[in-house]
Amino acid sequence: MATVLVDYESGNLHSAEKAFQRMATEGGHERVVVSADPDAVARADRIVLPGDGAFPACRRGLQAIDGLEAALIEAVERRGVPFLGICVGMQMLATLGREYEDVAGFGWIPGEVVRIAPEDPTLKVPHMGWNDLVIDRAHPVLAGIGTGDHAYFVHGYQMQVSNPAHLLAHVDYGAAITAIVGNGNVLGTQFHPEKSQGAGLRLIGNFLGWKP
Repeated sequence: MATVLVDYESGNLHSAEKAFQRMATEGGHERVVVSADPDAVARADRIVLPGDGAFPACRRGLQAIDGLEAALIEAVERRGVPFLGICVGMQMLATLGREYEDVAGFGWIPGEVVRIAPEDPTLKVPHMGWNDLVIDRAHPVLAGIGTGDHAYFVHGYQMQVSNPAHLLAHVDYGAAITAIVGNGNVLGTQFHPEKSQGAGLRLIGNFLGWKP
């Protein structure tokens, strides 16, 4: 049994691997591996899809590895494997990304990815640094995490969900910014849990033990 962190050359996986390995050891969960092998992804018991950079580049990076996207679809849609997308990995769950150009996402959580547009012109975009989570809906992976807990963000675009029931948490940054989404066996965090200290590690530990 294994949790696979998908490696498609989108960002540095070192900190994510370290955090997931730590929580797997502490919780007595299955091993954590980093892999770009479609066969490993298709057989995984849990999948984590990170993502740094622009939506179109991340989508093309996945598609450039022969069989990888098909393996993700096989695992997530057909086998119902627990899945966690991080940052742009979360954004790719949407129906459509509108960063620079319109690019289709997986559509597992219907919605669009659009540029952050704070009402306060003094707020900078990208949204970078720590912000307080506001929990909108209870979820097993959020056990022990509450409104006011801190998370670390680095992003200029955000997901706008079509169904409010898929919004699990947000933060305030001149307006409500999507922080956590969920639909069935699929979850996503706009923030980086591996960089979010206590709350992030708790979320990772909860995910590793989650059975949708």
